Amino acid sequence: MTSSEIRKSFLDFFAARGHKIVPSAPVAPLDDPTLLFTNAGMNQFKDVFLGTGTRPYRRAADSQKCIRVSGKHNDLEEVGFDTYHHTFFEMLGNWSFGDYYKEEAIRWAWELVTGVWGVPKQSLWATVFREDDEAEALWKKVTDIGPGRVLRFAEKDNFWEMGETGPCGPCSEIHIDRGEGYCDKKAVPGHVCAVNGGCARYIELWNLVFIQYNRDASGALNPLASKHVDTGMGFERAVAVLQNKASNYETDVFMPLIEAVGGLTGVSPEDPERLPAFRVIADHVRSLCFAVTDGALPSNEGRGYVLRRLLRRAARYGRTLGMTEPFMHKLASVVVDTMAGAYPELRTMAGHTAHVIKSEEERFNEVLDRGIEIFETVSSELLKRGGKTVPGAEAFRLYDTFGFPLDLTQLMAREKGLSVDAEGFEREMEAQRCRARESHRFAAADACEWDELSAGTHSEFVGYDALEIDARVRRISRDGGTVRVVLDRTPFYAESGGQSGDKGFIAGKNFRIRVDDTVRQGDAIVHVGAFEEGGGACDGPVTASVDRTGRMATARNHTSTHLLHKALREVLGPHVNQAGSAVDPGRLRFDFTHFEAMTAEQVDAAEEIVNAKVRENLPVEKFTTTLARAKEMGATALFGEKYGDEVRVVKIADYSMELCGGTHLDATGQIGYFRIVREEGVAAGVRRIEAVTGAAADALLRSEKRLLRGLEASLKAPAAELPKRVESLQEEKKELERKLKKAQSSTAGSEIDSSVQNAVTVSGFKVASSRADVSDVEELRAMGDKLREKLKSGVGVLGAVIGEKVSILCVVTDDLIKSKSLKAGDIVKKAAEIVGGSGGGKPHQALAGGKDPSRLDEAIQSVPKIVEGIIQGMKP
Repeated sequence: MTSSEIRKSFLDFFAARGHKIVPSAPVAPLDDPTLLFTNAGMNQFKDVFLGTGTRPYRRAADSQKCIRVSGKHNDLEEVGFDTYHHTFFEMLGNWSFGDYYKEEAIRWAWELVTGVWGVPKQSLWATVFREDDEAEALWKKVTDIGPGRVLRFAEKDNFWEMGETGPCGPCSEIHIDRGEGYCDKKAVPGHVCAVNGGCARYIELWNLVFIQYNRDASGALNPLASKHVDTGMGFERAVAVLQNKASNYETDVFMPLIEAVGGLTGVSPEDPERLPAFRVIADHVRSLCFAVTDGALPSNEGRGYVLRRLLRRAARYGRTLGMTEPFMHKLASVVVDTMAGAYPELRTMAGHTAHVIKSEEERFNEVLDRGIEIFETVSSELLKRGGKTVPGAEAFRLYDTFGFPLDLTQLMAREKGLSVDAEGFEREMEAQRCRARESHRFAAADACEWDELSAGTHSEFVGYDALEIDARVRRISRDGGTVRVVLDRTPFYAESGGQSGDKGFIAGKNFRIRVDDTVRQGDAIVHVGAFEEGGGACDGPVTASVDRTGRMATARNHTSTHLLHKALREVLGPHVNQAGSAVDPGRLRFDFTHFEAMTAEQVDAAEEIVNAKVRENLPVEKFTTTLARAKEMGATALFGEKYGDEVRVVKIADYSMELCGGTHLDATGQIGYFRIVREEGVAAGVRRIEAVTGAAADALLRSEKRLLRGLEASLKAPAAELPKRVESLQEEKKELERKLKKAQSSTAGSEIDSSVQNAVTVSGFKVASSRADVSDVEELRAMGDKLREKLKSGVGVLGAVIGEKVSILCVVTDDLIKSKSLKAGDIVKKAAEIVGGSGGGKPHQALAGGKDPSRLDEAIQSVPKIVEGIIQGMKP
């Protein structure tokens, strides 16, 4: 049978037994955050097993596209070196969702393998989980498997789990003994061929999983509401068995690809030393084609990085076959021809898939040979010294500079009998992650999906010398209303070194994109914005135009930071160093090391120095030189910044010279005017100055001028006399406040006298209650103190509306606190209930608030009854 016939016979077998034949889920899962790739047939039914979803059928079967490269199920290292491991494979499977269970699953599996496909029964073995008595008994009951051919194994081999968490359960496997000649471990001392023995003689053919648990994040097993069946058979292995091939790679699934690789390279796959390269390339191209077809794209994160690793690994194997030019994209058509019958989406997306693979190949091809050369140098020196381990720092350099994934470096090291310090590599990686967290907001751009529109180099920055150029779009990404564009060359400066990204426009024949920001994504300059016109095809030549006004304004601010840095060192001392900066068209921010707040005189002095240099119109020179030469010239480098051998220097006459990659003016006079807006502390030992230049400084001056004119008109005094006029007004205000307070005190005294005169007698003492005209609570408390003093012996309550809320104050004289046990808090609490409030305080004075000013008079009038009620309540 051909592979297509085998796939069809499996599906037909289960369709005849009431199974719904469902299409394969995408290999790049869209709705499961726990998976980079679909790695098993049951992934699309995970919600059913967890009890969170349902299907309109209880039996299903399909052939599922799977990729296993990372995580718990990671077969990458075995790919190409044995006959049956793959990164991409198809999983034939049948499922029962709370319908049939172990008996039917075991019986049908045996019937298909031995009855329909005719696999010799004497070559088959079955395994069960060591605690699964039921499964072992069923094998003997419903099949005619040979005596002693049902084996028990521990959890490692016969307890299936999808991942660290999720549905799981005991499993039973069918293994086939292919004969002694298939053993690939004969040279391994002590090796014994056996089921689960790790060689190619005994291979797993079909896994029958009986899902009855869900493992949670803590590792605990929780029983599922219903028991399910999930079976999985590796399609490629089944084809190898049924086509009687020693290796999966010898079947009609892989041979068209292997033959195509031979045709492209001119190398024969019969060479055993080169055979792994053929296998790896064939396998990885299949993974790339299916993943890209289903929407995944190479990138630096997540599943995108997995694809990048696969492509780069295959590219390096291509080098061992003499391929120095991109070639994998040419193999995509072979995958389409052999697999599109079962997966028609491959043909639909064929052009896109080939283009993506080619573009990624071209990018890596530029650095692959240099990376290999670096590795050869490192490994040769290591071997000469008798070393056995490639340092983690060297592995990281290959990753960071040349894009070599760690597993690729490990592969190359193994070929030379070396290992790699993976822990050291991870330490270097973590250090880089810490640095990268500062720019985490670019993650969205890094994870976006790109459409490759043209091939070749990209992101050549020419913006030091030109603000408008002709260019071509290399790739584009659309995400809602946001569009991201990468050009072959660009005048747009990407945010870096504290300088904001340029804005402007990218215009083509039928479209116009407004660029709102320009950022770096890896080695790419990404233009972020939105379509103002068009929005369809964006290929063909384009004009990239930077907003000249914005660029000039940013340059004014950037050059000003260099002048400010030097000025601060002159004013405050040589200890001042730049601790951070941000420049954009609207303003500049400069952080610097200094131990205390600057005085107003120091701020003025720094501002005056900068403006003096502006008026001198000093020339600003920009040039590239070696780092060593720049240091010899006295150029200032930023602390903690890493520089390459070649650096860009910005020199302002003989006044300032710094290493800087930003955009600058040609002369300081172009700044126009520099103005410090504020100086403040941002951290221990770090101060910050914010300032404006050019048009923004001019706008600030005009605003201050308008404010000054308004003050002159309001205060009826010329600008020069305003300080004296304000001082005079402040003295007048103080005098008026003194007189007002005296008048209020007099008025309050009259109100208190009136309240005492109108007091009523309750149980032999006075109870005075009245409204008070006060502006705040403190004034109310002051009146309460005076009322308590006037009463000599009694209870006083004052109520006032302050703002829109009620305040009620109660005072009780000391004698009543002792003799009657009266407490101000008890009284004010009951009074406050009338106005919808509550409160409390000390026995001699308590304050309450309320929400209903309309009932304040009622509360005040109720005070005598409240006091009388409290007194009566105290009697035995």
